[in-house]
Amino acid sequence: MTQPERKNYAELGEVKAPYVHAVKHGNTLYVSGLTAAGTPAQQGDMAEQAEAIFDQLRHITAAEHTSLAALLKVTIFITSFTEITALREVLYRNYGGHLPASSLVQVNGLFSADLRIEIEAIFAL
Repeated sequence: MTQPERKNYAELGEVKAPYVHAVKHGNTLYVSGLTAAGTPAQQGDMAEQAEAIFDQLRHITAAEHTSLAALLKVTIFITSFTEITALREVLYRNYGGHLPASSLVQVNGLFSADLRIEIEAIFAL
């Protein structure tokens, strides 16, 4: 059995906690929860933050020579359902017709009070 490859991506900045951006195992890439922290969208609404997260996912997929079309599963953590309509528009636009399996969970908060959304993802490679 091959060993998992732990990966960090310079475009996403330095990880300052006990995790990596992603773990590649076989033909699957498991991406840690991403937020808009450290981006201009950090102070924005949920849709702006989601777009910033998808920009990060595009950086990861480019580094792995794939695209968002290879997205198998997302788990999305949100702090409120009040912006769900705008979030869905962002999701449909970024999925581009390649809908993944998905879980949506409301949480009391994320690691910073201004963050409204966190997305973790699994890709086929």
